Amino acid sequence: MNNLITDLKSLEIETLKNLKNSKSNNTLRAYQSDFRDFSLFCSKNGFSSMPTQPKIIALYITHLSKSSKFSTLKRRIASIRVLHKLKGHYLDTKHPIIMENLHGIKRTIGSRQKAKKPILISDLKLIIKAIDKEKIRDKALILIGFSGGFRRSELVNIYYDDIEFVPEGVKILIKRSKTDQSGEGSIKAIPYFDNQEFCPVVALKNFINVKLSNLNEGKVFDISDKSVALIIKKYAEKAGLDSSKYAGHSLRSGFATTAAEFGAEERNIMAMTGHKTTQMVRRYIQEANLFKNNALNKIKI
Repeated sequence: MNNLITDLKSLEIETLKNLKNSKSNNTLRAYQSDFRDFSLFCSKNGFSSMPTQPKIIALYITHLSKSSKFSTLKRRIASIRVLHKLKGHYLDTKHPIIMENLHGIKRTIGSRQKAKKPILISDLKLIIKAIDKEKIRDKALILIGFSGGFRRSELVNIYYDDIEFVPEGVKILIKRSKTDQSGEGSIKAIPYFDNQEFCPVVALKNFINVKLSNLNEGKVFDISDKSVALIIKKYAEKAGLDSSKYAGHSLRSGFATTAAEFGAEERNIMAMTGHKTTQMVRRYIQEANLFKNNALNKIKI
């Protein structure tokens, strides 16, 4: 009997470990951060945060709706659900009191996110020209980030072993990404550009050659994902752009929007960015075609 109890405890520990390993460390940290905010709300109001009830979540998202975006509300609910599951508690986040409340909030505050601006070709050129010649890392970072449609987390986790220069350009292995938590991996292929000043392959090769001469190894850029956004803002401001309108995601959205503007097919954009659904990519395409396919182009005055 004691052996059976010991075995069951071991299985429980192993199961919890598997559940935690199903999510990346960054994702788990984000869930925990969201849950801390929920726990604070519960402690202030005398509620139990673990386990909790649908009614308490409904009250919490009503509280949040006064100062948060609709997307934040949905993320917080998802975080609370996941943390409950990890602790072995069932929580019905599809309960009518939650869903109807969300629907009412959506009608009141809207759900469209105020996204940061994409870095388009004209912006990219201004930003690259604003980078001092000796800042070869920053130039390579921005050009590779843009041309590969990289997420910040992917960009800062490129290792030397992930890079292969070939006659056509460079192949970069992405070992793991937001939409590939199981680590199957994918390869981004970036060709040489005609204009060497803005060529991501040349910029990356120059940076690696200099860095390797200093006997460095490991991660190529060796910075945090937050630093990516700060670097973009720094050079956007230096280029005379409004830096508050740009962020780390501006490289990725800039690639997708620019590719759509130049006629790239939806599936080819998705192959580069790693999007698993068409919803966001179609938003980029719609943005790119706002003026190109505008009905007013047919009107001559």
